[in-house]
Amino acid sequence: MKTIKYILFLFVVGFAFSCTDYLDIQPKSQGIAISNTSSDSLLYKTASEVEAALAGTYGDFRNEYFELDYFVNGDAQSDDAYAGADNPANFQIDEYSIDATNTNVSRDWAYLYATIGKANAVINNVDAVPDLDPARKSEIKGEAMFIRAFMYFQLVQLWGDVPLQLAEVTTISVDLLPELFPVMFPPRAPQAEVYAQIISDLEFAVANVKTVQPDKGYATKGAANAMLAKVYATIQPADWNKVSQYCDAVIAGGYSLLPNYDDLWNNENENSSESIFEINYEGTSASGNWGASMFRGLDWKKFNTPSNDLVKAFDDENDMIRKNSSIIFLDVSGKWSDPYWPQLEFPFVNKYRIFTSNSPQNYIFIRLADILLLKAEALNELGDFSAAAIYVNQIRNRVSLPNTTANSIESMRLAIEKERRLELAFEGIRWYDLKRTGRAIAVINNAIGPNGASIGYQLTPERLLWPIPQNELDNNTKLTQNPGY
Repeated sequence: MKTIKYILFLFVVGFAFSCTDYLDIQPKSQGIAISNTSSDSLLYKTASEVEAALAGTYGDFRNEYFELDYFVNGDAQSDDAYAGADNPANFQIDEYSIDATNTNVSRDWAYLYATIGKANAVINNVDAVPDLDPARKSEIKGEAMFIRAFMYFQLVQLWGDVPLQLAEVTTISVDLLPELFPVMFPPRAPQAEVYAQIISDLEFAVANVKTVQPDKGYATKGAANAMLAKVYATIQPADWNKVSQYCDAVIAGGYSLLPNYDDLWNNENENSSESIFEINYEGTSASGNWGASMFRGLDWKKFNTPSNDLVKAFDDENDMIRKNSSIIFLDVSGKWSDPYWPQLEFPFVNKYRIFTSNSPQNYIFIRLADILLLKAEALNELGDFSAAAIYVNQIRNRVSLPNTTANSIESMRLAIEKERRLELAFEGIRWYDLKRTGRAIAVINNAIGPNGASIGYQLTPERLLWPIPQNELDNNTKLTQNPGY
């Protein structure tokens, strides 16, 4: 161990002399930033530099995790979609057979921690920027904290206990090696600590970010309140009073449902009154959403093939409006075969309709319908299923469905689960809904395939969490593996 520390010290000191402003020390995937600064050397020397750093942090919402994997993890990992395409890593996710060397698992860990590292750099250094208004400093910090919380919410839902990286090391010396090592090679923090940090970050964001931004791609008070509602619905046990409180804050924030469900997806209503947090694309080589082409098109077999189980759910509810907005059936004769669907009527995700390589297709990550249904869920769990029905019916009536017939807490719970599934299909939410409600194993293992036969999933409690990536375990002996891997 002394030899390892000595080698590491030589490595760090060598880089300290060659890089006087900012160092990235391994493991990069955990977002660890080590700066070597003096009183006259700042990470961000001007307001424009820190604004650019914040923009770069927002830019990560356009990386591979959010253009593709976010939807694979939330939809193909659920009963709403099959993996599709031909990627073995996605097949493992779809079939609950992931191992610690799965390439999606390792890259998603790396993407999320890299963004956390960028957010940390902004949070920890913006106050020192000399020519920036104090109010704007607080806004910038709040926006970066929103982003950091968003990333940690992904991490804790996927992996459970995860390393909690918040601070940078600003001084390098032999005396500080005992403090440096835990930052560079951190253990996993309990979920409770991670959630506490997420909530703290979002509360700061609510207090400091703007109410209105140039578009819905920036942190706002509404987006932070919505995230707090989702977080309090996910922590165990859920805090339904807090969920209700933050849903109310969103509902009072000036948002409204679009009159027609399909208006959300026809690409004529970007950043609409229903949208709370939406990633914007300009359709250029620098700002094009290639992810949309991963789900729709006839050039190759796409990801996230809609499932028989979901199609049956739409049909059983006679929910043709949302079905047609969410799924399109096309003839793929002579192009590829599939064990679940015939070539003449092969389904594709229909919510992302501009599927060029540099698509201007926006992604809506949080919208009002999600929050209204969370409000219904909170009211129901607090014992008022009649009040919950008001919100459920608001969602159903928009798509010309009759009022819910649920007349008890138990039946309303299932009605809300169904409504969230049909309303939010292919928006990266279903898997996490099933997990947080404790329904994942029962629902997934009873999913049907072609002709109503069981598809044969065998989801076990251990597979509700992903394995810690093997390369992270190899690099950091303080990390422990999740049970069952």
